[in-house]
Amino acid sequence: MLYAMAKKSADDDLLAPVTLAVGQEELLLDRAVQEVVAAARAADADTDVRDLASEQLQPGTLAELTSPSLFAERKVVVVRNAQDLSADTIKDVKAYLGAPAEEITLVLLHAGAAKGKALLDAARKAGAREVACPKMTKPADRLAFVRQEFRATGRSATPEACQALVDAIGSDLRELASAVSQLVADVEGTIDEAVVGRYYTGRAEASSFTVADRAVEGRAAEALEALRWSLATGVAPVMITSALAQGVRAIGKLSSARGGRPADLARELGMPPWKIDRVRQQMRGWTPDGVAFALRAVAEADAGVKGGGDDPEYALEKAVVAIARAARSRGRG
Repeated sequence: MLYAMAKKSADDDLLAPVTLAVGQEELLLDRAVQEVVAAARAADADTDVRDLASEQLQPGTLAELTSPSLFAERKVVVVRNAQDLSADTIKDVKAYLGAPAEEITLVLLHAGAAKGKALLDAARKAGAREVACPKMTKPADRLAFVRQEFRATGRSATPEACQALVDAIGSDLRELASAVSQLVADVEGTIDEAVVGRYYTGRAEASSFTVADRAVEGRAAEALEALRWSLATGVAPVMITSALAQGVRAIGKLSSARGGRPADLARELGMPPWKIDRVRQQMRGWTPDGVAFALRAVAEADAGVKGGGDDPEYALEKAVVAIARAARSRGRG
């Protein structure tokens, strides 16, 4: 699971000769750099920081940047998109990894894919400090991120508040982190769902998850209104189909699960307990046939928004109506 700061080793040394930040989550990559720079400047306020794009590191450039200084100054050299370095420059970096200079910290940011894997392997073999910064594609990861952001500030927020913030803001980690900072700065005491609602009502109404919640509850008119608002405020259609699919699948999972306490079902189904309670309320009137009907509608909409149709908005409206009808007509359609 990924949290506010990317995952690091237990014996983490921010001033290790080489730090390798691997992944494509821009916020976490930037934080990995900021941590190293802050540690270097804490050790030497006059630390020289060179932050370079891959195309700026040409053959010979690294040797120039890491050559001994008359003033023995501390230096941090950051190389972004290291997977895009030229073959000759990669040779330079590999040679440097074998004998890194004192008082210099090299920070390599690498996407982690197959491209440039030789450099990735060489840095790992050389014992580079590694920071994992993968994209947070799962809602559960973003929820964990928000919880950790609150914990890092020493403040508490209810599970419902954290979920409401993720629902309202969406998948952009920078915006989520900024929202947490704003709430912590403005609000005293525990942050609850009502507080999040006051700050982010407009965003919450535009949320893809709001569209899904209203649809699976059979509230077609409200779902369509939320859908139009979402599209008007720039929510990507693919995010809406994803939320619709999650909503319908949650109904199907819970309806086929054994009875029991929310905590037990949460472990069995991989959902937080509070979500079990919400889905239980939403699933009234649903049948297995209704779930199957709704999932087909979502699949058709997903194909429509990914290029299989001429009008993504119409594809989404059709899916929302179908899901709401499945919720209220016991799956007949």
